Amino acid sequence: MVIKVENLGKQYRLGQVGTGTISHDLNRWWHKARGKEDPYLKIGETNDRSQKGTSDLVWALKDINFEVKQGEVLGIIGKNGAGKSTLLKILSRVTGPTVGDIKVRGRIASLLEVGTGFHPELTGRENIYLNGAILGMTKQEISSKFDEIVAFSGVERYIDTPVKRYSSGMYVRLAFAVAAHLEPEILIVDEVLAVGDAEFQKKCLGKMKDVAGQGRTVLFVSHQLGSVANLCSKGILMDKGSVVNHDIISNVLESYTTLLNVKAPSFLALDVTKSIFVRSCFLNKKNNIQTNDFLTSDMMIVNLDIVNTKFIKNAAFSFTIQSNTGDYISTFVKPIIELLENQNRKNVQIEIECNVFAANNYFLRLAIFDPATFQVYDMQEMICPFKINDNGTEMAKFEGINYGYFNLKYKILK
Repeated sequence: MVIKVENLGKQYRLGQVGTGTISHDLNRWWHKARGKEDPYLKIGETNDRSQKGTSDLVWALKDINFEVKQGEVLGIIGKNGAGKSTLLKILSRVTGPTVGDIKVRGRIASLLEVGTGFHPELTGRENIYLNGAILGMTKQEISSKFDEIVAFSGVERYIDTPVKRYSSGMYVRLAFAVAAHLEPEILIVDEVLAVGDAEFQKKCLGKMKDVAGQGRTVLFVSHQLGSVANLCSKGILMDKGSVVNHDIISNVLESYTTLLNVKAPSFLALDVTKSIFVRSCFLNKKNNIQTNDFLTSDMMIVNLDIVNTKFIKNAAFSFTIQSNTGDYISTFVKPIIELLENQNRKNVQIEIECNVFAANNYFLRLAIFDPATFQVYDMQEMICPFKINDNGTEMAKFEGINYGYFNLKYKILK
């Protein structure tokens, strides 16, 4: 094993720097002197930012256990505040754990935030040699890689300029080039790559694949699920400071979109006096998991509650997918009498294969109207926002670029 994490925990005190009062410090010292456990490790709350807590101690990480093999590319995903960055900082030895053990075999190069490991007063050239020295490399070894690092970063013109004058994009370009080319056994990359442009992100993902192909280990944190699916073989899903799932990447991505579920209808009508109208609408996938986040491999189910108080028979139901700018993407129209089967109220389900959509954000537009006179009985636009996440199609490398709304089925004949 290259990395082994056992019973890892990180506790923070909210609102203050340090451990608190002198009495707390004396109590800790007294327990330690007698060989006993820190008494404050028994208290503290889960790191749930959405709720007001009763304790000023919070567990950013708790009971983390996993192993990473040599040459493995591990994707770490989860919502904001799940503990991903804290975990990487502990693995990179930027900060220490409160409890637990970490065993690491090999040199680690980390890219956790813009400017990590760089001294702002030094030039780009000087920082390359400084980072290499920190990794334990000789000057000769660094010099042999220097031209390659500068070419990859694309900042050759500014290589002898102090990095404090670099833009955030230039910082990230040079920092990633240094981290990837100075041959660490373990490469740790946080969401910082999102600062770079789409072309550079694609270049970095390709480089990380090359690094992994050389038998080195990569830990990658990103909210771009397509990039994670394409690059990683295994994954860890984190939530509120704990590991929810550690499995092959496809299963972890499935668990992630399940975690992003909603508990209330995405749409609920306020005006219930209309003759015929959509009472509510929500989205779910298999096993009735209600969510607004889907993978391209999912089947999306639209659940509608349609009420027809006046038994109107000449109406039609219009179902439209809208883009995030309100443009109409696709529409179908169905006679309401067929949809409700002569009932005055019915729960209707519509199944849609997500693989027809490009990774993007979408809305629904629902309308009930008279097809002869175009009298509108009910219309709801830009409701039920949902997101399609690429989980490893050939277009995942363009994630973050709006390349359209449909994944066309095509065949190249010549």
